[in-house]
Amino acid sequence: MKNSSLIIPSAICFFLMTGCVSTTTGSVTEPERNNKEAADLNYQLGARYYQQGSFNLALDRLLLATKYDPKMGKAYSALALTYEALDNHRLAKEAYENAARAEPRNFDIQNTYAVYLCRQQDYDQAQKNFDKAGSHPENDDAEVTLTNAGVCMGQKPDLAAAERYFRLALDHKQNYGEALLQLCLLKFQQEDYLSARAFLQRYISSAIPTAGVLYLGSMIEDKLGNDRGKTEYEDQLIREFPTSPEARKVLGAGQ
Repeated sequence: MKNSSLIIPSAICFFLMTGCVSTTTGSVTEPERNNKEAADLNYQLGARYYQQGSFNLALDRLLLATKYDPKMGKAYSALALTYEALDNHRLAKEAYENAARAEPRNFDIQNTYAVYLCRQQDYDQAQKNFDKAGSHPENDDAEVTLTNAGVCMGQKPDLAAAERYFRLALDHKQNYGEALLQLCLLKFQQEDYLSARAFLQRYISSAIPTAGVLYLGSMIEDKLGNDRGKTEYEDQLIREFPTSPEARKVLGAGQ
């Protein structure tokens, strides 16, 4: 969760008190300022409790945050995650909807809501939310939203739509690693091993490969009948990740 560190304002009206003194500074009244500070404090505390797994404590604080600032989208989003952790999906969805209404141009919130809908297998509604966020000209991270949309469509499954979203993500950011890797996996699933190789090579040229990526490379080369390429991937895997489960698979297969 973003912005999860505790930041306590140096001067804050105690958040359980009512009837703070009202003074006006510019266009913002003192009670309004105090409410925003109280909302932020309760959000920070709620986020901390959520990270610690204390979901009921998180719930109390996040509800207070939304009470003090009904337009704090990140508090509603954190509240949705908390309800989800408590297995209350009706209130989780309601909180996500409140978050999206509170901050309609917060694309992280919209993306998180769409991912939630995908987890609930509400693929059509998830796709609508991904499309709305991914196509907005102010979304500077549209490649992330579009890649998530592709993963969601792959789970539906609608592989044609998944590929379309991954390619749209690459239109926004040519060497976006996650989209390249997802396209590699998609092509491997479709048994288009030459395309899988091409996408993997593009990925490796722009990112440091993990053990899983090297193992995937060895499987692709094996499918293509390229024993030398397979061995090169396996040697690199064993050399760089000798204790990984993937390396143990390779070593076990060689015995």
